[in-house]
This record gives sequence, C-alpha cells and structure tokens, in this order.
Amino acid sequence: MTLQNYLQQNLPRYLDHLRGWVEINSFTANPAGVDAVADRIAAAFEPLGFEAERIHSVNPDFGHHLVLTRRGSGGPKLGLISHLDTVFPPEEEAANDFHWRVSGDRIYGPGTNDIKGGTLMMLMVLEAFREFAPAEFDAVTWVLLFNAAEETLSPDFGALCRERLADGRAALVFEAGFHEEGVFQLVTQRKGMVTYHVRVEGKSSHAGSQHALGANAIVQTAQVVERIAALTDYTQDLTFNVGVISGGVVTNRVPHHAEARGEMRTFELPVFEQGIRDLLAVQDLPKITSADGFSCRVEIEITRKTMPWPPNPETEKLFALWKAAAADLGWNVRPEARGGLSDGNHLWDLLPTLDGLGPSGANGHCSERSPDGSKDQEFVSISSFVPKAVLNFEAMRRLIADN
Repeated sequence: MTLQNYLQQNLPRYLDHLRGWVEINSFTANPAGVDAVADRIAAAFEPLGFEAERIHSVNPDFGHHLVLTRRGSGGPKLGLISHLDTVFPPEEEAANDFHWRVSGDRIYGPGTNDIKGGTLMMLMVLEAFREFAPAEFDAVTWVLLFNAAEETLSPDFGALCRERLADGRAALVFEAGFHEEGVFQLVTQRKGMVTYHVRVEGKSSHAGSQHALGANAIVQTAQVVERIAALTDYTQDLTFNVGVISGGVVTNRVPHHAEARGEMRTFELPVFEQGIRDLLAVQDLPKITSADGFSCRVEIEITRKTMPWPPNPETEKLFALWKAAAADLGWNVRPEARGGLSDGNHLWDLLPTLDGLGPSGANGHCSERSPDGSKDQEFVSISSFVPKAVLNFEAMRRLIADN
C-alpha cells in the first residue's frame, strides 16, 4: 500500500478526531474547554507512544499548555507546534450557528482551519512515519507543543518552546497553508507586532457655561489617533491600527479622560524599530490647552512587543527541503510572507523554523455567514489533508537525514 492510499483510507478516522476537537469550544478565555481539547489530543497521540505534560499558562484565566514527548534512540530532536485555543466565545458560536458542518469538500467549524486541522495534520504525518519509516520514527525525539493561549500570543509559551527545543534541529509550525492544484504555500516570514495604549488626561468643565476652561481629552485623543493612523506606510508594509477608543462620562461636561488602544505591524526590523520611535514621538506634538492654561497630557505606553520573523538563511534551508520534496512528487511550493503572527515569531532566531504546514482552508477567525455569500465561516478543505501530509512526510524524512 502506498502512503497516499494509507492516508486516504484512514481519512474518515482522522476526521472523526477533528470533529471531536472542533465540537468542544476552546475559546482562549474558556480554560475548561481548552483543557478538554488538550485531553482529547493527548489521547489521540498516546497510541504513538507520546507522554503528556500539562503546564499552566502564566495567566490564571487561561488553560494549560500541552507538551507531548516521544524520546528517540539517538536521532535529532524535532519540534512540532500547534495551539489549543480559538477566538470564538461560546455565545458567538451559538448566535451564528457556527459548528461542525460538512458541505462538499469543506468542513466548517471553529478551529477547523486555525488550527485544529493543523493538529490533525501532525497526527497524520506521525502515523505515516510509524507505518512507512519506523526506523526514523523511533530514532527522532519528537516534541509536540500546544499553546493554550496562542490567540493572545502569550509570551510564556514562547519561552517554553525555547527551553524544550534549544537543542532541536527544527521547529515546524502547523498553521494553515494554502494549497491549490499542486502548489503549496509555506510561511517563511511573518510581521512583528507592537500593541500600545494611549492615555490622555484633560481638564473637565461645564460644557455650557465654562466650555473654554476645559481641555477636551476626547478631542485630544482624536488628534493623537489621527496622527498615529497617518504613520501607516504601505510601501514599507507598515500598518498602525487603532482598535479601541473610549472616553467621557456625560454630554454636558468637557471630558477629562480618554484612551485608545491599537497595534503596529511590519516585516522588517529597522522599520519596526523606527515605527516604535515615531509612535512614541506623537506624545510630544502640540496639545489642546484650556483658556486658563492647562494643557492635555498624553502618554503612549508600549504594552507588548513581538519581533518580526524576517527572511533568514536557516528558514530558507528548510524551505529548500520542502521544495525539493515537492518537485520529486510533481508539485511546487512557494514562500509566503504572512501578516499575522504565530508561535514561529518566538523561535526563528533560535533554530530553523518553517510555518504553514497545516491543511488549506479560508476565513480564519470568522463565524458569520450571509445569504449572499459576502460573508462565510471558517472552513478547511478535506481534499487538502492527504497531499499536504505526503509532502510533509517526504520533506521531514529529508530533514531527519540532513547532517
């Protein structure tokens, strides 16, 4: 029996695993659901000889990270990375009737594409090794790491991965990867992200009789937001998004406080660092001042910083292995620079890292659908599983043999 036939015959069984994972709500802030998915995943990999370890997130509101380990007999260590959580609260799933639903080649449901389908891909590839390359399977030390809070980019999971994979040969991230007609896209770089918090202190006064004595914090915030948004430069793939804004109490009072939160993203490290400097410089621009001389005070705080994953020789070497394997199979692969972040952002500078190794789908993070089709829910393509598993298997054999 060929590898492709084996995977195709077992696909219904694999999809039963996926359905069990998808039908459990694992919104990041639902730790019981996240941990329940982890239990099912650990059970699925247990017949392959993996031992489970659960490590609580630093944030007590989140679930446990899951580490599955199978120690080898002297071969290299490989890290395979996925996550347990999704972005969909239970109420949203119910309101939008968003659940496991098969329609033609598509399976709709929370996490089908991001990233429970990627976890299933890991299971398929490892079973393929057990059946078709048992010597390599037994030699390798396999470390599977599942983030309980990837959708919030919890930094403690990145530290955990760096600790467990410091002596590893590669980190392979199973986020979704586009596939169509024998062409696969693999993620070789990702944007970095900075989140920021703008706080503005104004001066309140009566909006009718003493308007001039007020320093309007909302108006000041609006000016700050406008200046921040103007820092976006598409020619450098640099974007500033203001995602949340709030302020004021009642309409007959000049507001004394307002705030905004947002993010910055870009690919290149020099642009990333300059973007931070330009963002912080907005604090020093002219301020709204009341008639009696009080000037609004603006503070911009960097609340999180995730560095870009830029092009680098080690990722390019991994990409070359997948490209060679695809060529032997009559397929092709292309590199993709992706704007979203993944756990690969935490690892590329430590060891060779490649991403986008999961199946193909679309509409990640979307639970809505409309009758005219302008909005559709997250789905994974059933037909993408077997070809991608074959490609990953063949490329990973090359990686294991590469000395």
